[in-house]
Parts: sequence; structure tokens; C-alpha cells
Amino acid sequence: MFKSIEYKLIIFVLLLILSVALTTYLITQREYVYIGVSVLLMLYSLKSLYSHYKKFNQNILFLLNALDNGDYSFHFTEAKTSKREKELNQMMNRIKDILTRARKEVIENEKFLSLIIESVSTGIIILDPNNNVHATNHATNQLLGLPVFTHLNQLKPIDESLPELFKNLEVKDNAQIKIANEREEIQISLNVSKITLKKGTMKVITLNNIGNELEAKEMESWIRLIRVMTHEIMNSIAPITSLTETLLFSYKMQSAEAPGDSLRRNTVDALETISSTAKGLITFVDSYRKFTGVPTPQFRKFELVPLLEKVLHLESSNMEEKGIESSIIYTNKHIELNADEGQITQILVNIIKNAVEAINNSKGKIEIRVSESENKVSIDIYNNGDPIPSEIAAHIFIPFFTTKDYGTGIGLSVSRYIMRLHGGNLKHHTSNEWTVFSLIFNI
Repeated sequence: MFKSIEYKLIIFVLLLILSVALTTYLITQREYVYIGVSVLLMLYSLKSLYSHYKKFNQNILFLLNALDNGDYSFHFTEAKTSKREKELNQMMNRIKDILTRARKEVIENEKFLSLIIESVSTGIIILDPNNNVHATNHATNQLLGLPVFTHLNQLKPIDESLPELFKNLEVKDNAQIKIANEREEIQISLNVSKITLKKGTMKVITLNNIGNELEAKEMESWIRLIRVMTHEIMNSIAPITSLTETLLFSYKMQSAEAPGDSLRRNTVDALETISSTAKGLITFVDSYRKFTGVPTPQFRKFELVPLLEKVLHLESSNMEEKGIESSIIYTNKHIELNADEGQITQILVNIIKNAVEAINNSKGKIEIRVSESENKVSIDIYNNGDPIPSEIAAHIFIPFFTTKDYGTGIGLSVSRYIMRLHGGNLKHHTSNEWTVFSLIFNI
């Protein structure tokens, strides 16, 4: 067909030239009747040339308009056409296929990147040039405690200064903020980078919860310190104990032979005091060895609710003595946990014992609430006993810290350390009249 079009174009061009020449000739000869016919012939030639020109371009214009509107569903026919027109249509279909594949790849890459962004634990906020929230991920909403985050002003209820802080952050700035939610206070680090797009320069702010990392480093430092202390103390006290026992045995033998010797008797009393003090110190140091000697967890799956029932039963006599009511609240009785059952039992017993000791009223309650989400299992232990003062709460997980007249102050610190070994955490917060300890397991 393309060749026939070429021939037609040649014919119509020649016809146009001929009609123009004929019209000119007829005008000079004043043949007005034939002039009209000649003019009609000339107009017909022009119209035909324009129609064929338009036909040449309409497919290309259609292709460009369709692509501009994002329509990739068209297809140019390749059958019942001339060789040249078929080649042209094949070429345009190929262009469409190439652009379709490129578009699909872009969409797939966007989905892939979106999946990665939604999967990471780092919060990501993208601000446009006007500091409007262009995009966020799920981790951001979790860290900020917001179901939906579309505007910086949503940060004002958390802290009045946060919107301005986010707006003024620049590249290489490192800021840290603290956000308190109903369960805990988290420490977040902010880092900024920028990228220039068609819409302008976008600001990318990343949010990382560094609280767990800081706590882990603090725990590691305490463990190293305790290991050094226990090693040095034991190295010093062991010879003293041994020598004291030897001297004590010798003086007792001599005192038996000379019972009236008051000097020997006083020496024996002093040595017994030194010996008992040294043994007490060894016992004290051994208790701290428990902190650094926690064995590696032996992971296995077990049902959580029966374990909680067993722990409450272990403490039932103490709770009955103080008239404390206890309950377990759960949505799924068969929640399974992959952990060291013995170590988790140790943590639960310690926390519930503390709760029983903290309750000094006639309407005491202990509630254990079990919940699970996509990637976490939480055991929240509530008690309505005397709340922990804020100035004390900041130190309860520090080894050796205790407000009791007895004990070593390593119960909660060991419990948190065990949770760290399980890849989880142990948190404390206050909710209305409740004191809450939360065991959080990542699954």
C-alpha cells in the first residue's frame, strides 16, 4: 500500500501542477466555464494530497497521544497492509512494547523498593521542598505512635518542638529525641540526606530506635565490670579465707591446751569474725557470678498460657495470704513461644514475687496480659501495688541497685539480660494505677 500511496502522491502532484497550468491558460483565454472545472480539479488534488499526508501522520500522532496518556493497550494492525505500511506498524508496535516493558520494570522496582522500605525496622520520612510529608513507612508510624502520618504538625502532641526540629534538620545533622508512649520511653536518632527529583529537592529523614542498642552496650559494660570485680575480689579473698582457717584451727588447738589464756581466746574470736566475714563476701560475690554466668538459652517451642498458669500457682500461697486476685488475659490460649522455658519461668517468678511484695492493700490485683502481633509476642504483668517512684524507676535494671533491706539487686538486671539473650527486652512503665513489666519477644 505504501508504494501505491507514493504513486498516488506523484499522480496528485502532477495533477495539481497540470490543473494550475490549465487554470492559468484558461484565464488568459477567458474560458470561464472551463476555469471552474480546472479550479475544482486543482482543489481536488490539494484535498487528496492533504488526506494522504494526514493519513501518514495519524498513526504516529495516535502513538504519541496514547503514550502521553499512559495508554499501552493499543496495537497497530500488521495484516492486509502493504509492505511499507506493515514495516511502519511493526516499528510502532515495537516502540510500544519496549516502553511497556520499561514501564512494567519501573512499577516492579517501585513495588520492590516499597516492600523493602516497609520491611525495615528503620523509620523513613520523605519531606517535599515545602516540608510536607511526601511518604513514610510502617516503622515510622510505630516509632512515633501514629496510625497515619501525613503532616509534621501531627508531631506537636508528642512534643511542641518536633515539627520545627524536623523542618530545620540538614544533611549530616545528627539529632536524638525521646518519645514516650503508653508502654515505654524510646530514644530515637535522626539522620538526614537529600535527593533531587523532578518535583524538587526531597529531604529523607531516617529514624532509628537506639534505646535497645544503648541498653545492650550498658549491659555489656556491666558484665565486663562484674567479671573483673569478681575475679579480683576472689583472688584477694580466697588466700585470706584459707590463711584465716589455718590460723583459726591452730589457735583453737592452743586454746584447748591453755583455756585460761585470754589473748588466745580474743585472737580466736577475731579470726572467727574475719573468717565469717570473708565467707560472707565470697557468698556475696558468688551471687553476682550468676549475672555473668547465665547459660546460653536452650530454645524450644512451648505453649505460653500453661506456663503462666504454673507460675501463678507457684506464687498462689503468697497471693492468698495477702488476698491478691490474679488473672491471665489472652486472645489465643495456644500461643507458642520459642524460648528457654526454664529461664523465662525464672523471669516471671521474679517479677510476680516483686509484684506481690509491692501490693499492700486489701484489693490487690495481678493481671498477666498476653498479646501477639506479626513479629512480636508480649507478656505484660500488671499490678496495682505501690508504684515505683520515677527517680528509682530509672535505676531498677542496673546491677546491684535495690531499695530492699535484703537481696542483692540483681534480679531485674539478670531478667533483662536473659531477655537480651532471647533477642527480646524487658521494659517497665506505669499506666494509671498499674505498674507494668513487659516481656517483649521478637518472633
